[in-house]
Amino acid sequence: MRGIVNQAIVLTVVVAASIPLGALFEQAAPGGSVDAALPKDVYPDSLNRLPMVRRDDLDERGKKAFDEAAGGAGSARGPQGAAAIRLHGSGTNVRWASPLGRQLTELAILTTAREHDQPYEWSLHEMEAVAVGLDPAIIDIVRRRKPLLRVGEKEAIIIRTGREIFGEHRLRPETYARGLKVLGKSNLVDIVDLMAGYSGTAARLTAFNQQMPPGWKQFLPIPFTPDDDIHPDSRSRLPLIRSQGQPAGLNLYSRQLAPEGTGPGHIGRHGRGLQSLEGSVGRRVMALAILVTAREHHAQYEWTVNEIAALNDGLEPAVIDIVRYRKGPDGLAEKDAAVIEFGRELFGGHDVRSKTYSRALKAFGERDLVDLVSLMAQHATDAALAIAFDQHLPAGQKPLLTTLTSLP
Repeated sequence: MRGIVNQAIVLTVVVAASIPLGALFEQAAPGGSVDAALPKDVYPDSLNRLPMVRRDDLDERGKKAFDEAAGGAGSARGPQGAAAIRLHGSGTNVRWASPLGRQLTELAILTTAREHDQPYEWSLHEMEAVAVGLDPAIIDIVRRRKPLLRVGEKEAIIIRTGREIFGEHRLRPETYARGLKVLGKSNLVDIVDLMAGYSGTAARLTAFNQQMPPGWKQFLPIPFTPDDDIHPDSRSRLPLIRSQGQPAGLNLYSRQLAPEGTGPGHIGRHGRGLQSLEGSVGRRVMALAILVTAREHHAQYEWTVNEIAALNDGLEPAVIDIVRYRKGPDGLAEKDAAVIEFGRELFGGHDVRSKTYSRALKAFGERDLVDLVSLMAQHATDAALAIAFDQHLPAGQKPLLTTLTSLP
């Protein structure tokens, strides 16, 4: 599963990737500035809760990761936003090799699935969590969103962190400080990055209504009844495609957990990637999808960076305002309206209705819709990291998501 997440991370940071981030901010209209008094837990060099990573302080593996995140060796600007935050992690395969152990990484994944009402992700990882020894009582606390009573410190901070990031779209300073003390910086970054990645996986599974394989029990109660617009073999809205050279019965999350043809790996086989998507639907529509994602996550940094990029890619200010103020998309071009409606249901209600899916499928076709969802899912992961580590905008850049109220 971690491989799937990493493949997605390579795909995109912002749509206007050919324009340096600094240049994007320089193109923004003046007229506002960031409050010079940053929160106490935000570093002035990085503008987030982690100090700026300096390439010369890294080992060879770290230098390679730094260069990749910066867009290539010798880049004039260092990594920014989520890419810079990830550099503080251990660099290990977190799900399988975290120093925290498998019980806590599975707990992080379960918390993510719970906060996204994602029954497929939850059910398979509940079985995995039980297999690696996570206490069923803790699993039930997450399942039923019970108070964190008589729970260990590490378990409690992981659950609270996920609840705040995904449920409140913020991570309170006191929660962050506790996580830093209990887990340590590298482990905290790893756990948040793991949860962020699985939030993207949850989005893919929900968008295509992935349901449990035949005979498999669903362990997560959800507040809605999924539509039955699925194929009987893949148990999702996408027809079965078997991977070449792989027999039936193998491979879900790199484990023998579910039949071939279900889950995020199968969903990915229906797409072609962002280069194909750009050639088909264009950067303007891609920019719109990213803004819808940022808006539904209340992600100021992600919104502002990508509003500037969207204007460069030709997205009209009137369309941007429809997303910003959550206005109805009536009267828009069909693809624009379909993207807005789809993203609002996916991230706002965790349930894309059959009617909404059919509209988007008609507008984009199966391949492009898969790639469009993958783009939105990746930006959801970046939003989670920016939220958790309180990424601020550069001095002099006015926040453009003006509908957000100030949070204590």
